[in-house]
Amino acid sequence: MDATLTLILLIASIAVVVFSGWRGARPTDIARGPRMMPWRFIMLLAAALVFFLLIHLMAELSGRPLPGAPPF
Repeated sequence: MDATLTLILLIASIAVVVFSGWRGARPTDIARGPRMMPWRFIMLLAAALVFFLLIHLMAELSGRPLPGAPPF
């Protein structure tokens, strides 16, 4: 995966973290019923993806591949 695609995925996952963090922090509205989307869990998964993409981006920009990475 090249650096351009990594940056695009990084920006998209940061947007998902911000959006789901905003949605998860809203107070519950009893009149509308329970929330069916686990926004906090989605935020945590997207934040973990952000960290993996940052590690991949740093390895891509430094020119040294990660240990055990395939040669393609």
